[in-house]
Amino acid sequence: MSQDAFRTLYERLREQTRQGPGDRRGALNNLTPDRITAAAAEVVSGRAVSLAAPVETRTGPDSPEPAVHRMTGPDADAIGSPGLDFARDRFAMNVHGDCDSHLDALCHVIYDGSLYNGVPASTVTPDGATALTVGLVADGIVGRGVLLDIPRLRGVPWLEPGDCVTAGDLMAAEAEQAVRTGPGDLLLVRVGHRLRRRETGAWDVASAHAGLHPEAVEFLAERRVAVLGCDGNNDTAPSAVEGVAFPVHVLAIHAMGVHLMDYLQFEELAPLCARENRWSFLCVVAPLRLPAATGSPVNPIAIL
Repeated sequence: MSQDAFRTLYERLREQTRQGPGDRRGALNNLTPDRITAAAAEVVSGRAVSLAAPVETRTGPDSPEPAVHRMTGPDADAIGSPGLDFARDRFAMNVHGDCDSHLDALCHVIYDGSLYNGVPASTVTPDGATALTVGLVADGIVGRGVLLDIPRLRGVPWLEPGDCVTAGDLMAAEAEQAVRTGPGDLLLVRVGHRLRRRETGAWDVASAHAGLHPEAVEFLAERRVAVLGCDGNNDTAPSAVEGVAFPVHVLAIHAMGVHLMDYLQFEELAPLCARENRWSFLCVVAPLRLPAATGSPVNPIAIL
């Protein structure tokens, strides 16, 4: 896709999903109380499944800055001693890395000098962001989740790095799975990234991974989804757009105000959905309460 074609798509999606000059919630406006109430009816068996991968603490091709976990207690001389002590630890991570499951806030993408809906990029300061932060979802995101399994549709275990999911793929997966994405839904797209990583080993995903084609973002706008999640980082690498490294991030977050969840894992959920022949469920997303942060580690839960 040329830069001109991308700019045209960007402007069209921004106009199609515009919420008003003072809006700060973006596509979460599509997730109304009545839709949350309806999503609760998706629970049938009561089976809960995590959609997050274990946090990576080892250096690898896709984790050059792995999370750091350190024990801070108990002291060595306290182990086995009488009386009270506590096991204690400290945790630090690069939230927006290429391995760990995380949620992108609407302040994550700066494009043409601004954030979503014209909020100045200057609101992102060295001390933290002051607008469109993870604090917007401090109460969590709860709604109807829909999983579209693209490798299942194509009859392969996973999509190869560089492959793109099209809007046609999303609609074909809906038809094959007998499910339809609707307003306020949390759309989850499986490309098989985690399975490929498990079977073939980690690789430099910054230079090559499967994801959505920019034109597939029109599907999100037409269906008025609230959140998009993927077991990759939603984008494809190499980029499908000249000079724009993360076009899906730009379109979804910056143009439309859609929160993204990157590097989830669906290897427990997908077989369960296939076995029960139902691809929608209650989905609960609870980011950490980080008022000035541009993202958060996340452990979404699907409840079938």
